[in-house]
Amino acid sequence: MNERKTSVFSNGLLWFGAGISIAEILTGMLLAPLGFAKAFAAIILGHLIGGVVMYLAGLIGGRTGGSAMETVRISFGTQGAKLFAGLNVIQLVGWTAVMVASAALAANTIAAIGVSWWSLIIGAFIAVWIVMGLKNLSKINVVVMAALFILTIVLSLVVFKGGAPQVPAGDLTFGGAVELAVAMPLSWLPIISDYTRTAEKPGLATAASCSAYFIASSWMFLIGMGAALFTGQDDIAAIMVQAGLGVAGILVVLLSTVTTTFLDAFSAGVSCQSLVPKVSDKILALIATVLGVLLAIFAAPDQFQDFLYLIGSVFAPMTAILLSDFFILKQDHTADSVNWLNLVLWVLGVALYRFLLNVDTPVGITVPVVVILMAVSALVHKVLNKA
Repeated sequence: MNERKTSVFSNGLLWFGAGISIAEILTGMLLAPLGFAKAFAAIILGHLIGGVVMYLAGLIGGRTGGSAMETVRISFGTQGAKLFAGLNVIQLVGWTAVMVASAALAANTIAAIGVSWWSLIIGAFIAVWIVMGLKNLSKINVVVMAALFILTIVLSLVVFKGGAPQVPAGDLTFGGAVELAVAMPLSWLPIISDYTRTAEKPGLATAASCSAYFIASSWMFLIGMGAALFTGQDDIAAIMVQAGLGVAGILVVLLSTVTTTFLDAFSAGVSCQSLVPKVSDKILALIATVLGVLLAIFAAPDQFQDFLYLIGSVFAPMTAILLSDFFILKQDHTADSVNWLNLVLWVLGVALYRFLLNVDTPVGITVPVVVILMAVSALVHKVLNKA
């Protein structure tokens, strides 16, 4: 990609848009059984934890100038990184489908023209964003983000307009709520370097990106949690309809989905380029968009969402090893074809992650996995290097 360089401000806008999405609102609704105070604390703590890891991952791309999957070569070698590139393409196409399908369903609640038609419309807008490219988007994003900011304030006023909160029944623990909040920023780990690599000022741009995402995503969680507590509903589109937010509701759904899902589709193209380097990342991103829209129309999202979470769980251990190599050990295995030691450590990390799924800690399970694996990786490499 030759679109260099992006400003700190444009990076911040890009990730503010990523944080404003229906997915964040729906996830925030799940935290309502904790009550307002505990849910609010879990949202902030989870986003702080996830945001720190997200910042470190993005900083690697900013400093090296490599895409997310190119930076993975530092730990796993040139051929080893292709495994993660392939898994990343699969999950990003899948998440494109999930986001498009969820938004189309919400939009159709507000204006019933058919879910399939809404899927096609949303897909077309995502394609326009991809064709425009990151540099050109920095101008239009100012207008789009201003509109989203105003619309989100309106939506917030609708949700928090008053009334006594009604805490729904549920068995969600505080640690489980933190894990849900952590999961959102961590879901961007295999993506963020695709955008920080083009920054004029990598450190500041990465900080701006993560800060903007922290604010927007936390805000969306609060809207979702507030909607469940103060309206008693679990359908944000229905709340918009009842509040008379017809056109405004459509704009919230459409713009928030496009600005978030664009990143999924574009990064699918960037990751796929690691596998087929002769094809333009934009062309590959457009193909990913088409596949995502087709999946959204012809497959029920709940049929493959659990599979996507399973794939997504591989990236926290992957990032832990990468952070250890880059920041602690300061070693680079790019010259290797496959670094088998790190691949074995990654498999153990995935196993640890799956094992801890039923364990409740105050900070969720992702953070313990990342910290433990970073420490083990650093220790093992230091011991073997001395041997």
